[in-house]
Amino acid sequence: MKKLLFYSIIIAFVAVASMIIVSAVVPPKDIPIYSDDELREMAIGKGHGSFPSTFDGLLELVDDASNPMTVEKIALGEELFFDTNLSKSKKISCATCHSFDRELKNSGALVKMLTKQSDNITDCAACHLQDQSGVDRFTFAQGDAGAMHPYLLNTQSVLNVGFAKYYTWSGEVGSIKEQSENSFLASHKMNMTPEELESRVNESAKYKEMFAEVFDGGISLENAAKAIEVYVKTLVTRAPYDSFLEGDNSAISDEAKRGLANFISFGCKGCHNGITFGGHTIQRFPLREFAQLYDIEPNFEVVPQIKRFDREFPFENSGGFLGKDKEHLFRVPILRNVTKTSPYFHNGAVAKIREAVNIMAKHQLGRNLTTVQIDEIVAFLRTLEGEIVDYKKEQR
Repeated sequence: MKKLLFYSIIIAFVAVASMIIVSAVVPPKDIPIYSDDELREMAIGKGHGSFPSTFDGLLELVDDASNPMTVEKIALGEELFFDTNLSKSKKISCATCHSFDRELKNSGALVKMLTKQSDNITDCAACHLQDQSGVDRFTFAQGDAGAMHPYLLNTQSVLNVGFAKYYTWSGEVGSIKEQSENSFLASHKMNMTPEELESRVNESAKYKEMFAEVFDGGISLENAAKAIEVYVKTLVTRAPYDSFLEGDNSAISDEAKRGLANFISFGCKGCHNGITFGGHTIQRFPLREFAQLYDIEPNFEVVPQIKRFDREFPFENSGGFLGKDKEHLFRVPILRNVTKTSPYFHNGAVAKIREAVNIMAKHQLGRNLTTVQIDEIVAFLRTLEGEIVDYKKEQR
């Protein structure tokens, strides 16, 4: 009986090895070659349209009757977003974790502001301001006085989230306003109370005037969050990809065009959908246990004792976060500017974009991509890098 079992294991190993060898020598199925017009039409048809270039175009897509976007409210939201006085220690602001260059002419002042934090915080934001990433580039988010997130989560970008449907890694927050309120109150973020926030805002004559002009109810936590929401909705990054969709065939390279074709044909667009390429659905990750770890314990049996180690993720899960309801359900990340937001995944476990693409292909699509295909997809993702649109030009 043991002999039969031993031979069965040998046969199984040979079969697996044969499959690996065949997959290595058989060329992958070719992706159809599309003309520029065909590729553009296919991308738009899949919902991957371009970002608006005008303020009116932006309003058509993201304005909300329950919190209308006005020039005055946006200006108030911008002031609040960059105000360090609205954290317990008075040393961090929303922009500390969600870093970007507010305006090139003011970037020097913003760097000075960010680097005035306590010695407990090494602020990468000061170096990455001009990345236009909207993140701090830390592995784990750090809040007031260097407080770490309980689950050691990585910061998600604040850019382009006005088009999203879900927020936070679990996707359990449904609006920017709600998330802004949560961030003010969370002990590992701004660490404030509604009373403290309102008291500090009331200390400023400028804020009193701005709130009175914008809100009938005056100064409150809710109104502060509303103002931040409309400001954040203006943080939109147009990229070479948008120019390509609007008819400029030279805006992206041939390699990037093949990457876009791969992205659509392989099925990446199934989860990374919409004009943001993500942020609209909550999906299970990982879908597939592409590979298992095995430990063959030393023993004197004819058949070795084999122990399988189940891994919840294809990387170490620092912090132990398991997504919504601990069911491996995650808000699909937005891919706009993704090549500037490393490290990747919910705990920042993966440093390089190429590795992140490879992991997603294996564990979500069940595909072994070639190095060329990975390079092409990364080339496409780089066409999603963009600068924040200055919608204020139209308002001056």
